[in-house]
Amino acid sequence: MPLLPLLISLIFSVLPLSWAVAAEACRDEVVDGARYAICSFEPGPALRIYHSDSDGKPFGGFDSLARQLWKEHHTLTFAMNGGMYHDDLSPVGLHIEYGREQAPVSTKAGWGNFHLLPNGVFYVKDGRAAVAETTRYLKRNPAPDFATQSGPMLVIDGKLHPKFLPDSDSLKIRNGVGVDAEGRVHLVISRDWVNFHQFARLFRDRLGCANALYLDGTISGMFAPELGRNDRWMPLGPIIAVIGTRP
Repeated sequence: MPLLPLLISLIFSVLPLSWAVAAEACRDEVVDGARYAICSFEPGPALRIYHSDSDGKPFGGFDSLARQLWKEHHTLTFAMNGGMYHDDLSPVGLHIEYGREQAPVSTKAGWGNFHLLPNGVFYVKDGRAAVAETTRYLKRNPAPDFATQSGPMLVIDGKLHPKFLPDSDSLKIRNGVGVDAEGRVHLVISRDWVNFHQFARLFRDRLGCANALYLDGTISGMFAPELGRNDRWMPLGPIIAVIGTRP
C-alpha cells in the first residue's frame, strides 16, 4: 500500500471514534453473480462532499484531499468519486460545500447518463443524508450543507428507473450512493461490469434503499484502506468523503 494511505489508516486506527461513522464499514460482496465493494456508514458530521481547496483549485484526487485534511487536523478515512464533471473537473450539476453553492442545479435536457431523466441529488444536512430526484429536491429546497447532482436515478421511491432494461448489454464498472430507511448511507462500486438494472437492484433489494443515485462509470474510484484501495487512474471532480480527527 502507498505510504500516505497506509499512514492515514494507521493513524485512524488509534484515534478516538468520536467522529467515526462506520456502520458495517467496507466489505466485498457478491450479489447476483457480480462482485461489489460496499461501504456503509451511519449519518453524522464526518460525511462530507468536496471539490476544491480554499483557492478554488479542484483536488482532482484522493491524495490531494487527504493532504489538505491533514493540515486541518483531520484524516481521510473513506472517499469515492461523487458525481460527473467537465474536462476542467468542474461539476456538471449542483455542487454545494459548507452551505455555499459552487455550481447550480441543472434541469436542462442533454445527452449521456446525467441527462437520462430523472436524475437526482445526494445531499447532507445537519449530518443526515438523503437522495432525491432533482425536481423533488427543488420543491423541498432543503438548504443542505453538502450536495452533489448526478444521474440517472437508480431507484425512485422503491422502483427502478423506468428506462432500465434487465437484459441490457451496456455493461460497465459503475458506482453509486443510496440511503436506507434507517438513514445509513451506502456507497458502492462494482468490481465487475454490470448494467443499470442489475446495479439498481443491488441498492433496492440488497441494501434496502428506496432512493439511490448513479454517480459515474469508467472513472469510478474508491479510497478504502481496509480494502487496500486507493484508486488513482483518473482525475476526479466531486468527492464524497468520510473524515476522522487527528491530534
